[in-house]
Amino acid sequence: MSRVYSVLIADDEPHIRAVVGAKLRGAGLVVYEARDGRECLDLAKLRKPDLVVTDLQMPNLSGLEFSIELRANPSTSTTPVIMLTARGHIVPPQELSRTNIKELMAKPFSARTLLEKAMALLESQKEKENHLAA
Repeated sequence: MSRVYSVLIADDEPHIRAVVGAKLRGAGLVVYEARDGRECLDLAKLRKPDLVVTDLQMPNLSGLEFSIELRANPSTSTTPVIMLTARGHIVPPQELSRTNIKELMAKPFSARTLLEKAMALLESQKEKENHLAA
């Protein structure tokens, strides 16, 4: 039986959560949603998602601050992150190195491209799990 993967979406814009959530659910993924970085961190610790899609600019805890804390927590330290950013916003490499951000996508973005990147990261994670189990 194949494992069902879960994705946590964090964005303070409800329409972004709705579009991304619909696309991921349509691909058979379990989706959790958070409205800000603090709620996202709390949900990540509770639900231990296989992937997080987060906005960079959010209230209470930015996507970057969230990603740094996610990696620092032993129970979520390997969870990969796709970060959505405003067009032209750059995340400094020294900050990226403190996170598990695997992809940066500028808004507006293609939901199909986001799904492709999410599935590629989940497949990569599945291969690592299979390798460790062997």
